[in-house]
Amino acid sequence: MRPSNRAPDELRPVTLERGVARYAEGSCLVSFGNTRVLCTASLEEKGPPWLRGTGKGWVTAEYSMLPRATHERTRREVNSGKPSGRTQEIQRLIGRSLRAVVNLPAIGERQIVLDCDVIQADGGTRTASITGAWVALHECFTWMQGRSIISINPLREPVAAISCGIYQGQPVLDLDYAEDSAAETDANFVITGSGGIVEVQGTAEGKPFSEEEFLSLLRLAKAGVAQLVDLQKKAVA
Repeated sequence: MRPSNRAPDELRPVTLERGVARYAEGSCLVSFGNTRVLCTASLEEKGPPWLRGTGKGWVTAEYSMLPRATHERTRREVNSGKPSGRTQEIQRLIGRSLRAVVNLPAIGERQIVLDCDVIQADGGTRTASITGAWVALHECFTWMQGRSIISINPLREPVAAISCGIYQGQPVLDLDYAEDSAAETDANFVITGSGGIVEVQGTAEGKPFSEEEFLSLLRLAKAGVAQLVDLQKKAVA
């Protein structure tokens, strides 16, 4: 039995609420159970220097966890002078995941910055960030279209992410903190709406996992992402 009493292939309750940040061009408050992340998309009229003159735009991301997002207060990373290795790894993952489904030349020489701020953490903050950031980015592009800044929506298709793992010998979908902290295997899958795999991060926390176990996690992830994509489409409809 899972700590949350969910079935092995059952997601936590997921909500995607867009338009929650008044001043951002796009925004989404995403909840995966008790994990909550505020995602905003901000338009910058100038792209990164290395793309100057190419006609291409860019999508990048920043990620942070608020001091009381966890059981004990954590120090703000700005006070230490630089983001932690974990933070840098997550924000690069978010950026890569979203760029995989964006037609960058359609943006023009502009940059969209996705800010993902964890309000409350109970496992799966990076996967929730990717899923909510897509909604915020869609809203930003719609805002740009409405003002004739771009002629088409540069998003090719949805992309979402979900965690899977092996908990007490059982492959399970969408780990919360209680499962994540005790799982024998922990994996994150980033998958597009058409089923294309963008990235897989998998780690054996105990004994190594087999190919069969990996494929069982992949099947769970694909089914979970399909549900998330349906929610994304409803959120932006």
